[in-house]
Amino acid sequence: KSKSSTVRTIRYLQPPATCNANIMAMANDPIKIQHTKSGAQCTIYPFGAHLTSYQTGSGKELLFLSRDAKLDGSKAIRGGIPLCFPQFGQPDKNMPQHGFLRNNYWKEVAGSRLDDDEAAGISMELALKDVVNSRGGKWDTDTKLDAKCTYTVKINGDGFTTTIVMENLGEESWDFQVLLHNYFLVHSGAALDGEQCNVKGLDGYTVSDKVSGEEYVLGADPVTIPELIIDRVYTPPTDKMDLDLTIAVGPSNSLSLSASGEVDGTKVPVSGVVWNPHEEKAKAMGDFGDDQFVDMICVEPGLLSDMPLLEGGKKASFTQVVTCLSA
Repeated sequence: KSKSSTVRTIRYLQPPATCNANIMAMANDPIKIQHTKSGAQCTIYPFGAHLTSYQTGSGKELLFLSRDAKLDGSKAIRGGIPLCFPQFGQPDKNMPQHGFLRNNYWKEVAGSRLDDDEAAGISMELALKDVVNSRGGKWDTDTKLDAKCTYTVKINGDGFTTTIVMENLGEESWDFQVLLHNYFLVHSGAALDGEQCNVKGLDGYTVSDKVSGEEYVLGADPVTIPELIIDRVYTPPTDKMDLDLTIAVGPSNSLSLSASGEVDGTKVPVSGVVWNPHEEKAKAMGDFGDDQFVDMICVEPGLLSDMPLLEGGKKASFTQVVTCLSA
């Protein structure tokens, strides 16, 4: 074909300007990032900017992904690291649970990929104007609020760092919560073995048990998964800002998790959530293997309480660093 006919063909294949983006099929092809120096690698899906796999330089997987997870963009991916914003859970019943980040297609930030001696990585971004799914409440389509989120993932030989930056692009201030819903892989199906799977570093935190309704201050004992669903929020004492945890994830396997956040340059306290669906809840979820609750533990850092408003033109950021402590 001539050059001009080729151009005409390309133009013909473009969607009409009036086409609703929500009904356009979008590719959810996974993005593979490899750290050449160490051999570490990770996988990120554009739908939800969802990190579904990270393997150390020696090939050890740190993240759990349900065998029944939907990877086609039809729903949020079960496993890996779902992103929760502007709310965790559903305190605002007019907005879908966990907000809209995990249910929309993100764009790769041009020129953001890196692969040097220190790390490899990528950045993704989502502007509110491109959010077509899971709107509601004060963030519904008629809102005067505006926001953009940028998510950066960096990997090296023994761990990864994820940073989400939330920017208020509008004039009105808004409140928010943000949480990284980490699903960690527990080796040898040992999630219910408290000796082999536990979380240390939450002593002194106030516990809100979403299953029993109890509230109490945690003592020195590690957090383990009981013989039923665990769904607990851990709020730090007043003098504690950053979260620093050690997580046992099966025989001879452990990792560290540290998280910190700030709003307009001021540090804010980081809470933690521990969740495992156990047998009954696992069977009730269509995208979760009935028997896979023994293979995972969710340990989730979040900015959930005592949060100042984010004023117009200002930014907030939230970072976690996960490091494998076993060969």
